[in-house]
Amino acid sequence: MDEIPQGRARDWAPRSIALLLGTLALATAFIAAYVGALHQPTPRDLPVGVALGDQRAQATLDAIRGHTTIITPIGYDDARAAEDALLSRAVYAVLSTGPDNGLLLAVASASGPSATSAIREVLTTAATRTGTPLQIVDKVPVTSSDPRGVVPFYLNVGYVLGGYLASTVLGISAGTTPRTARRAGLRIAALAVYSALLGIAGAVVVGPVLGIWHHHVPTIAAIGALAVFAAALFASAIQGWLGVAGTALVILLLVVLGNPGSGGIYAPEFLPGLLRGMHRWNIPGLANDLTKAAVYFHWRSAGWPVIALTLWAVLGALGLVSASLVRGRRASTAGPGSPRSDPGSAPDGAGSAPDGPGSARHGG
Repeated sequence: MDEIPQGRARDWAPRSIALLLGTLALATAFIAAYVGALHQPTPRDLPVGVALGDQRAQATLDAIRGHTTIITPIGYDDARAAEDALLSRAVYAVLSTGPDNGLLLAVASASGPSATSAIREVLTTAATRTGTPLQIVDKVPVTSSDPRGVVPFYLNVGYVLGGYLASTVLGISAGTTPRTARRAGLRIAALAVYSALLGIAGAVVVGPVLGIWHHHVPTIAAIGALAVFAAALFASAIQGWLGVAGTALVILLLVVLGNPGSGGIYAPEFLPGLLRGMHRWNIPGLANDLTKAAVYFHWRSAGWPVIALTLWAVLGALGLVSASLVRGRRASTAGPGSPRSDPGSAPDGAGSAPDGPGSARHGG
């Protein structure tokens, strides 16, 4: 059996050990994030709207709040304002005085079936104890082909995964840091075309192929393209500055923390404190919120997700271009004999010996 020369072993062993330790830490974080966030989902402070002048409904919610923290009443000036909040996803349900001296609970299960189910259970129990008739109506139900409301989550997991994988593949094949701003522009253009194609592919799968949202193919394709593009450019920017090793940070933010913190598996109010507000700014959560807003709520509450995803894409593009201007130019001026030369045309460590003069491990 051939033995590895001692000098070469000294060169690759520290790098390999460091990569293995990094992978170990990332896998441990994955386990901690998913198990910690999802092993015992407990709802807290699920918002339920109520008109301030509706004393019967207000008294009921106040009494429930005195015994449990599962729901929290949110007061609105009148019934119309409360219904607008329901249809804008500001609350999961609205309680009002109903016919026959009873109560009426209007829910929007498309916002989060787990959340509306918990609210139904709490209100039903309270009504049964007091002998109050309770009528429940679902104003915005999930589609029958997605009764658990998980399609937006899994669809966007695929979109985000495709985005950062595309960035990683380009980084490995062509170098993580483009050598010039022109090459960075070409990479952004390539990712834009890829994003559009993957957006269409995902929309076709959940539309004509599976028959879930066959009336929303153009909408889903556009949302998907934006989500893929944001994820791809976010990953490209990090990898442009940190090299392929930056992929670990991308996975940490987009997968390890991003998926459980997206509010797609369980509503945000079911998650631990660190993850509860994450869906408002991380790419998986924004894509999940945007999909729900477009498909179920006629684009209401879609403004912030569109703006935030666009900002991620713009910041990612700026990050990649700036990396090419700084790291790419620095590598170019290092000369052809330097291992840091030509970051835009050579993959990380590909095609060369570990210590060869043509090596470009960092891609930039």
